[in-house]
Amino acid sequence: MPASVETTAALPGLSPVADKPIIAAFDAEGLSASGGLLTLREIEQRLGLAPRLAAHIVDPREPTQVVHPTEEIIRFRMLMIAAGYEDGNDADVLRHDPMFKLAMGRLPAGSPLCSQSTISRLENRPDKRALLRMGYGLIDLYCDSVRQVPRRIVLDIDDHFDAAQCPSRRARLLADRGVRRRGPPGCRRAAPGPAAERARDRHATAPPDRPPTCQLAAR
Repeated sequence: MPASVETTAALPGLSPVADKPIIAAFDAEGLSASGGLLTLREIEQRLGLAPRLAAHIVDPREPTQVVHPTEEIIRFRMLMIAAGYEDGNDADVLRHDPMFKLAMGRLPAGSPLCSQSTISRLENRPDKRALLRMGYGLIDLYCDSVRQVPRRIVLDIDDHFDAAQCPSRRARLLADRGVRRRGPPGCRRAAPGPAAERARDRHATAPPDRPPTCQLAAR
């Protein structure tokens, strides 16, 4: 069944400027609210983040039948999250977005990007070892960004409670009663100091199966 095209009426009641009428219409094609993706595309290409992660994921698909390579799926998913679309279901709409297509190296009139189901299959594909290798890859990416590789890096990973993430009445009542609702975990590099040194001494770990680029201390 072909998609229906609906014409949006012009916004009425706007005051004229210099005796000229102002008409605001919303019937243009190819509109997008994600212009910042082009900047993120340049950053991602410079870092090579998508191919770095894709190199650690085994693709069981028949190579001659692959439409969306693993690297492309990862890049699309990263751009979605960076643009505020954490839910993979949004891919079914964003795969047609002209700005997402440009950020993915396609023309706006080109073929759609991958669908939600393709993203879900990729997200469930890596096993524990693949996830560990991807984590090492991100550590190497960080270490490559500094002039002198630090001897140790202390990562401070904590859940946090953000009232802005709990707008519902029930959530506010729970907060008033002392019931904390955890927000997403935050991760930052802890500044050098006594606390960081104590965390390093308690939890310093080195991967046993590879020469560590950096040793980690997490709490």
